[in-house]
Order: sequence, then structure tokens, then C-alpha cells
Amino acid sequence: MPPLSSSGPPSPRRRRVLFVGSSDFELPLAPALAKKWDAVSQELEVRVIGREQAIRAADARFRLVPQGPRHLRGLGYYAALPAIVGRELRRFRPDAIITKSPYEAFALLPVRKLTRPSPKLLVDLHGDWRTAPRLYGSSLRRLYAGLADRAAAFALRRADGTRAISEYTASLAAETTGRDPVAVFPAYFDLESFTREPPKPLPDQPAVAWIGVLQRYKDPRVLAEAWRLVAAKTSAARLVVVGRGPLQHIVDELVREFPTRVTSIPQLAPAEVAKLLDESTLLAMSSASEGLGRVIMEAFTRGRPVVSTAVGGIPDLVESGRNGVLVEPGDAKALAGALVRVLEDRELAEQLSRGALADAEALRWTPDRYAKALRRLVDTALTA
Repeated sequence: MPPLSSSGPPSPRRRRVLFVGSSDFELPLAPALAKKWDAVSQELEVRVIGREQAIRAADARFRLVPQGPRHLRGLGYYAALPAIVGRELRRFRPDAIITKSPYEAFALLPVRKLTRPSPKLLVDLHGDWRTAPRLYGSSLRRLYAGLADRAAAFALRRADGTRAISEYTASLAAETTGRDPVAVFPAYFDLESFTREPPKPLPDQPAVAWIGVLQRYKDPRVLAEAWRLVAAKTSAARLVVVGRGPLQHIVDELVREFPTRVTSIPQLAPAEVAKLLDESTLLAMSSASEGLGRVIMEAFTRGRPVVSTAVGGIPDLVESGRNGVLVEPGDAKALAGALVRVLEDRELAEQLSRGALADAEALRWTPDRYAKALRRLVDTALTA
């Protein structure tokens, strides 16, 4: 995992930071998410703007926006952001604003100077923002993809800095803005469910896990095409697909073709994902775009290699011959060949498993480590 790009001097007080994103939140926070924000709140004074999913308890740190009608939810939220953030700028007077993507940053450009001194604007880069209108949600979003690209690039160039989650997203930032990110460190996620017990040996029966939302950017169609080739060459291998989304019909058709060898599960809790990985020989990924790939880190923690397309930040984690196998995106035949190779060669699978487990420790980010990295990011940006 890339180190922080800058440490920066310590600040004399907790900086005030306004986090703005389109994530859905439930209050009280789930335990894993509470660990993150509790740790961050020890380092920074925070306010978080996001979308309201359910509120059953108060939390003064969060300013959640009620959900609009489904067909207007995305555009409606972004249209409302300037007014919402403008009010919070006057009340909270943050030192910095951190947005989840360039799109939130673009929405805030008209209001960020409402207070003096104006807060620094920092943009998180979790992946290639250009894929959002092309590979997420309705295909109608492609109609405004070019306009969205220009808006995102405009916001990135006028922001005070970026934070990348991988070397891949760091390269996107530098290419667009002509500046290196202020810092490079991964998004936080809780690995407790994956580290609670020692990893188990590879299963006797070859098995593949595929975990992700059934959206175009995860490309389940390539997985389905690859699995048909795998099934023709192996008689015992099983596939479990975990996820739901608009491309569910692709997986449903695969289940109908291979009712005893393919299982579809809409959702699993983290502990259940860990159990599934223990029961699998490897994790497969067929993505057409990926910022980093949290599930890769989860698989490594359980000592499971990854057979994946070489897109986005995945090659920052997966090294062919060490902890997995990489193939070209969109090539179902190549993906099938790599899957068969690992499934049928026990010695290779165990070698890759050892490499995955060895790399897992370096990828772990505790809540405290993540919070301190955020503090250094803000300190560096404010003293630049």
C-alpha cells in the first residue's frame, strides 16, 4: 500500500473539517462505521453531510438530507448541496471541506467562499470519476457523461488538493490537475470480522467467490461468460455470487443453467463473507473499473488469492504469480483460463494463498491509523 505522501506539522488544536458526500447513513451508526467516526473525531472536529437512510438516534456530528423521490434522488441531492453546505459553513466555520468525489466539489464551488477565511477544498478520489455516468445506474446517465467529465475536471483543478486511495487514483489526480495528491492512503473499512480467527486451509473442493454490486462497472456479464467456459472444463468447481443490483438477471440465468454449481446470495454480513471466503479457493473479480477493491483486502486477510481483471487500482494490490492472477478486462476466455489454472493446480493455489496472507498485514488500516492519516492530510493542506 502506498505510504502517505506528506506528513505535515502537527496543529495546535483539532481542525474543523466538513465532510460532504452522497453516502446513505443510518443513526445510530453501525458498530464498524462508529469506530471510524469516533476515531476521526478524536483527531478532528467533524461535521458530516450525507443522505438520510434512517434516524433512530441523534448524533450532532451528522447533517443528513432526507431522500427525495427515487427518480430525482441523485440530481436532487446535488442541486440541494450548495444551500445545505452554505448554512453549515456559516454555523460550523470549517478549516477544510473534504468531498467524497469531484461531483460534490463542483456543487460547492459557488459557496465555498461564503466565509472568511475560506476553507480549503480537498477532494477524495476513490476511483475514476469518469466511469460514474457510464458504468453506474441507468444507461441514460451516459447522455450527460461528457458534461459530467468536464464538471469534475473543472472542480479538481480549482480544489486546493486531492487525496488518492491508491497509486492508480494518484495518477488520475496528477494527470488532471498537474499536481500530486496531498496524501495517498486507502479508504477505511473494518477488518475485524476477517481477523477474528486464523485463516483456514484451502477447501478440498474447488470453489470461487464473486462479491460485488451487480452493476456494469463490476461486469458480471464477463463473469457469466467465463463461468460457462470453466464449467465445461471442470466437473466439481462451484461458484457463489454475492450481490444485488440491476444486472441480477445475468446471475439468475447462470443459476438456471447450473443449479447445482452456482449459488446467488443477495447480501452477507461481514462475518458471513469471511466464512464464504474460507469455503472458497479464490476470489474472482471481473470489473471493468475499480478504484482499489476492498474485497481484495478481505480475501487476502483470509489467505485467499484473487483472479481478476487488471483495471484501476487492482494491480496496486494483486501481483500475478504472488497473490493472484491478472487478466485483461473484458476477456472472458482469459478470465476462465486463469480460474481453471488456479482451481486445478493445488500447489499453485496454495502458493498464491501464502502470498496473499503475507501481503494482508501491510494492507490493514486500524481506525486510529486512518484518523491520524486524515489529520495529517488536513494539516498539510492548511500549511501548504
